[in-house]
Amino acid sequence: MSIKTGHARAVISLAAFYAHRIITIAMVRALIVAAIRTYVRWRHKPNTGAAPHGHPAATDALRVDGYAPLGQLLPRADCVEMIDYLNDKLLNDRDTPRPPFRLIDAPAGVRLADYGFADVVNCPHVVALANCPLLLGIAASYLGCKPTLSSVVLRWSWPCAHGTSDLQRFHRDADDWRFFKVLVYLTDVDEQCGPHVYVKATHRGGRTMRLRFWSDEQIAAAYSRDRIAVAVGRMGSAFAVDTAGIHKGLAPTRGARLMLMLRYSLLPCYESHCTPTGTPRPSGLDGYINRLLFDHAGGR
Repeated sequence: MSIKTGHARAVISLAAFYAHRIITIAMVRALIVAAIRTYVRWRHKPNTGAAPHGHPAATDALRVDGYAPLGQLLPRADCVEMIDYLNDKLLNDRDTPRPPFRLIDAPAGVRLADYGFADVVNCPHVVALANCPLLLGIAASYLGCKPTLSSVVLRWSWPCAHGTSDLQRFHRDADDWRFFKVLVYLTDVDEQCGPHVYVKATHRGGRTMRLRFWSDEQIAAAYSRDRIAVAVGRMGSAFAVDTAGIHKGLAPTRGARLMLMLRYSLLPCYESHCTPTGTPRPSGLDGYINRLLFDHAGGR
């Protein structure tokens, strides 16, 4: 890609990001989403004979509730292999500026930390899982066209006695015109180990230009208990969630949590600043879906 072309794409991505934050009228948003879908379907058709169908029940739950359990997506042995690979990789604190550190050297007081993008992409099973027929099928059905794999994140959460991160307060995400995430636990997660908490059906609420936070008390007063999904699960369990709805990661109180996050969207998400890893795309992966992960991804 030339510097000129890359700059033009960055400008378009930036404009699309701010436009989707500014335009909040539901009917206008629906028309724009329909136009994006139509263009992507015309420009990037599914591979012949390989258009996955995903899991209809999960897709329906995602549409209605914004939340769909997916069961055990990774066997325990794969999770252990991923953790072993990451042991000597550097983590970056999300909340406090500090030098990168290894897991064994995690400083006292760190709440959330992410691995570097290249280490995530090269971590065993990440790219294969992100491109499995089940997840691509759900993504194509929910988004209405071939998806963009716009983010892959591996994040540790630790118990911390000194406050919480913004990600551990109820909020909405505003990543794209339409998107969702698949979250996979790579450690066992109970209610003391930082489970994801989601307020069902809030993804269908109105958009606002300004993002805000809600207290636990405000959420409890506004929504019945059966609307609150607390996603606990064993190592390798997963769920799909539209985080345009109200959600948070519960702050761990007992054990650390490692989670893989895969985001599927209509467009590249400007705030992610994904830079391809510098390696060719592995054989068999769709170039369009994976274009933000690998160089020479092509346009198919």
